[in-house]
Amino acid sequence: MAIELVPLPLPASADPSKFQNFGREVRGVDAGNLTEEDLKQIEDALYKYDALLFRDADVTPRATHFDPTSENYGHGNNKTGETKKSILHPDLKTIPSVPQVQLIGNGTVYDHWGLAEAKLKHPSHTSFHKTVVSDEDAEKGVTRFYRWHIDAALYDLNPPKVTTLYGVKVPDGPAQVCRYDDGTGDELTLPLGTTAFVSGRTMFDILPTEYKSLAVRAKVKYAPHPYVWMAPAKAMSTGLGIESDGLELPLDELPAWEEGKVKVLPVLWKNPVTGGLHFQVHPCGAKELIVSPLPEGSSREGALYPDGAHITDLKEVRDILYKMQRPAIAPSLVYPHDWRPKDLVLFHNRGVLHTVVGAFKAETIRAFHQCNLAASAEPVGPSEEDIKQWA
Repeated sequence: MAIELVPLPLPASADPSKFQNFGREVRGVDAGNLTEEDLKQIEDALYKYDALLFRDADVTPRATHFDPTSENYGHGNNKTGETKKSILHPDLKTIPSVPQVQLIGNGTVYDHWGLAEAKLKHPSHTSFHKTVVSDEDAEKGVTRFYRWHIDAALYDLNPPKVTTLYGVKVPDGPAQVCRYDDGTGDELTLPLGTTAFVSGRTMFDILPTEYKSLAVRAKVKYAPHPYVWMAPAKAMSTGLGIESDGLELPLDELPAWEEGKVKVLPVLWKNPVTGGLHFQVHPCGAKELIVSPLPEGSSREGALYPDGAHITDLKEVRDILYKMQRPAIAPSLVYPHDWRPKDLVLFHNRGVLHTVVGAFKAETIRAFHQCNLAASAEPVGPSEEDIKQWA
């Protein structure tokens, strides 16, 4: 039976015109028993549509190889629990037999693939944001985006190409209301415990001309050990970056690091199948912006940093990135996946940003498998032709 690709059901809040090339449900194949030909078609579809859903998938924990030469989990095998200062420490439990696969969720899970007991904690904005919703509102189901991000260590290891999420135990519950709390009045009704996605391609496409020019010429320098560096700081109410209160851990207090392992990555990452440019920046870990000058012969009218720049003021870096990324998390541009048991979602980690959303009671059991592999090569940035076109 041939693979069938069906558009994902969009919530009423979504603008269908912005999702014509985003997300497909894959039918006609057994996700737990894919042939080489199946994998080729799936990989091609994944890069074209950025997110693929398999319903009622029977799969066991294993590393999915979209990058055959890579064997390390995106943050390093068995490394997620080593640095207790990292903000990732409470969220991930490594499955012993397949160290590339993490168990995430909420509540206590017993006898799970070699883990006798795993105490899981669903990430909550209450532990990460500078401000939080009131207890009264939380009881009514009000919540926030936790942290918009790319799955990546952002130090030493290269960002994974693909992330897989598999719903082992998916609890039922009422919908929640995600508030942006940024003065815009934006809010979004979401399924309980959704994973929300936005397209990096759309994030670039909707930018005004001067910011497209900036994006195509810019690179981000990330902090060394960024998840330790940012741990004392607090996030913005939208989950799209860190408040600039000077709370980041000083570089000399971080675990040992090397300048050569610090990541400097382009703002725009080139899709290997479509050739499109995706705005792929993890705003929480960004520390500096490096902007190349306009190409010779380009119009300088209205251009930002026409002679190039190296921006090291952290607040300025964050303000620029926020101005560029915030439009793309508007309610009409967010795809919130409504999880069912045995849902398998593959997403193009170099093409989308995503976030956990919502809050669970401590006794609610939720268990997911997550896998991504640190890639064998860094993302490819804009070509000379892209720069000429957009700068």
